[in-house]
Amino acid sequence: MKHTNLKQYRWVSKKGLRVCNQLYLPILILLLTACTDFVDVELPKNKLSVEDVFTNPETAEAALKNSYVKMRDDQGLASHHLGIVMGLYTDELESYDSNASNYQYQNHTLLASDLTVLNLWNSTYNQIYAANAIIEGVGNSVSLTSEEAGQFTGEALFIRAYLHLLLVELFGNIPYITITDYRKNTTVSRMSRVLVYDQIIKDLSLALDLLPDTDISGEKVRPYAAVVEAVLARAYLYTEQWTLAEAFSDRIITKFGALESDLNKVFLKDASGTIWQFKPDSDGENTSEGAFFIFTAEPLNNPVLSPVLVNAFEPDDLRQLHWIKAAHGTATWYHAFKYKEASLTETTSVEYSIQFRLAEQYLIRAEARAQLGDLLGAQKDINAIRNRAGLNDTTASTLKDLLDAILHERWVELFTEQGHRWFDLKRMGKTADVLAPIKSGWKATDILLPIPETELLLNPNLEPQNEGY
Repeated sequence: MKHTNLKQYRWVSKKGLRVCNQLYLPILILLLTACTDFVDVELPKNKLSVEDVFTNPETAEAALKNSYVKMRDDQGLASHHLGIVMGLYTDELESYDSNASNYQYQNHTLLASDLTVLNLWNSTYNQIYAANAIIEGVGNSVSLTSEEAGQFTGEALFIRAYLHLLLVELFGNIPYITITDYRKNTTVSRMSRVLVYDQIIKDLSLALDLLPDTDISGEKVRPYAAVVEAVLARAYLYTEQWTLAEAFSDRIITKFGALESDLNKVFLKDASGTIWQFKPDSDGENTSEGAFFIFTAEPLNNPVLSPVLVNAFEPDDLRQLHWIKAAHGTATWYHAFKYKEASLTETTSVEYSIQFRLAEQYLIRAEARAQLGDLLGAQKDINAIRNRAGLNDTTASTLKDLLDAILHERWVELFTEQGHRWFDLKRMGKTADVLAPIKSGWKATDILLPIPETELLLNPNLEPQNEGY
């Protein structure tokens, strides 16, 4: 365990946010609704004060682990809902149900009153609140050991930073929340994207200094150094800090080594290329992604993979063979088949919900190298992805062609995962080129989601609304 002086975490920022009606829910309510199979701690049934939670490492750990349950299950940005709504927003998914709650994402008729966008915003900020409660509680504790305090604080800082990264990429300028005082949070204003990323990188750097180099869970379900480095690599990529993006992705690739050669093993719970994942509640359960995407009959309620995506794969691409499956009825539809379990298995879970995996780091390093002028290095990383998929080396050799090749490989490698396709199109300036021809309601202002209408009414300091809404 690496340590810094934990007294530095006992400060309380003057910045905060009142962004949703539930931001000030007591941490005890969050703790007491944990799924005990995942938390592994029998929580007290009697009245428990906040101070009591953080005098005991078991209950403090229960509060922390419950944050991962909420991130996995609630309709926030870390859950599988992000891959669904942004898959519909882009060219990955299609829905044939015009009455579906997410249909307006597909045809780009999204309104600021949309309930899904409200849920994404509220749930994510609730999870940030819980992380802040842990940081404050641990910082005020006098009974936790330095190692325990460092682990809990590092994980909570990571959660806070990662969730803010997703928020800023979807909503643009946002508040960065570091406290639990709802009275101060009611009047906070949005910060520029530059300042948000400054705070994200600051939190991740602190977390990296506190968390161990090795996975303490044995199942890659608790953050450790490589998990933080994965988000730092992404943050530096998104902010065009190419040298740092290359350095952090290279650090992870050096630790993990070559990609898993068997595509059928990439999404298993013990996959060698998994960096971080969410564990199901109990043995025998598998992923929400598998339960949602897999269907065997006509997809009356399920989005299907778009023909644009299905046709984007090159001949002989093994990813299409192993990660896409057809369902036949009055027509033929295709669904994501990365996760292959749609329901309970007999006794043991075989798939966990993967958040970060090694292939993304190869593609981050490829892009950073290309931007830095190392075209041969970029080709090498692209080829690692392509060769694993049974494809020949890339023919791209110029910077423009390499960036186009990277964008394509990110699409066919990361489809339906955590909204990657949208983030990639947006940051590479390709949204209009790709989406305008296939989205009847496309507008140039669609590069940001709306700030939920109810939040603007509750806190006028969140004005102005994003353009176009």
